[in-house]
Amino acid sequence: MSELQIYLVVGVFSAVIVVIAFNAVDMAVAALVGMCALIALNILDEQDLAAAARTAAGPISLLFGGMVVARILATTGLFDLIGDLYLRATGGSGRRFLLLLIVIVAPLCAFLPNATTVILLAPIIVRVATALEVDIVPPLILSAIVSNAAGLLTLVGDPATFLVGSSIGMTFVEYLRRVSAGAILTLVVVPPLLPFLMRDIWNVRRTLPAFAHRARITRPVYAGLSLAVLVAMMALFVFGEDLPGRIVPPVVALIASALALLVGYVSRIEPTESVLRDVDWKTLLFLACIFCVVQAMVKTGLLQVMSASLYQLFGARLPLVALALIVGIGVLSSLLANVPVAAASIVMVKGYLVAAEFVPDIALSDRFSAWPAVTLPVFIAMMFGATLGGNATLVGSAANIVTAGICSREGKPVTFARFLRYGLPVTIAQLAVSAVYVLILARFMR
Repeated sequence: MSELQIYLVVGVFSAVIVVIAFNAVDMAVAALVGMCALIALNILDEQDLAAAARTAAGPISLLFGGMVVARILATTGLFDLIGDLYLRATGGSGRRFLLLLIVIVAPLCAFLPNATTVILLAPIIVRVATALEVDIVPPLILSAIVSNAAGLLTLVGDPATFLVGSSIGMTFVEYLRRVSAGAILTLVVVPPLLPFLMRDIWNVRRTLPAFAHRARITRPVYAGLSLAVLVAMMALFVFGEDLPGRIVPPVVALIASALALLVGYVSRIEPTESVLRDVDWKTLLFLACIFCVVQAMVKTGLLQVMSASLYQLFGARLPLVALALIVGIGVLSSLLANVPVAAASIVMVKGYLVAAEFVPDIALSDRFSAWPAVTLPVFIAMMFGATLGGNATLVGSAANIVTAGICSREGKPVTFARFLRYGLPVTIAQLAVSAVYVLILARFMR
């Protein structure tokens, strides 16, 4: 590929980000036009689109499956019950509202994809925020930020994390030992920032009206079956890869979506077409198109050039490479959806490790899993950079995009600048603490 094509790819990518940042064009439309431009420029062909589809299949399957399960659960009345309990627990305090939101979101994101958690909890957050007479946008943005960080708690919590972990054969249990403690630290830094970032809500004091009646689940059998699907999905996320058939998380999500649709159909409560109509297809389209843009970067050799640059700059000093990845991938993930950034970074980092002679050329194969322990902090740095960098901007992660869609449906559209006001300070703090964690990890894994 020529240098001209590299410049064209960078130019198309930059144009897509600029029009999204200035809210000039809908993000899905911008990404689709960018992808089509690369096809028209003869940079992407059929084989490239197929390669992008293979890379995107896992993360998009996770999101689709989670969206369907969340949509079925929304009809059970469970959210009304939890929202009622949540509102009572706040006692009319904005401070409790925000802190409890973190407590509720974080554990769910340990086992569910972050965008799924946002979809599940958004109706509850909107209900409680409305009752407290506060703007729904800041708490919904907080739910996305917390879900992204909490997605680092386990291998399946964030599509970007899953992509990196699965690319090196990291198991669920190994992930818990190597990464989860750092994820906890990135959550701990959030509460101290809330009095400054969300002062208006933090200082709210409301007298709640007397509750005339408690919310109830009116269809207990239907709700029980729907919850059983959710529990089965969470269990298979944890144990599925250890089963004889080795059920990987994207397949688990698709199985769960099929079971959820079956429950809705058999119960005659929720028509299948209604469920599928409410899937956030715009987010899935956006991610699919961005994966194609990333594929163009791979094809033109841009990532290989970056691999060589890493080696020229840092040689075999892996701790410095890890720090550079946290910062560099963090910045890229704030401008481009973090899942495709993670996919591209895997190619770049594997190329660097081969160039630095930590692993043989066969490591570039998808099947290679014999990574030396000393190289793991580099991949973990990628996870932190991609996942936490996505917190900074509106387009940084699927959870952010889903949140923006929810706010728009509630009549409160979120601009790029408004999300940045909340996301950027949190991202800087989280990347800083994750850098310290990765350096300590690198020291113990020499």
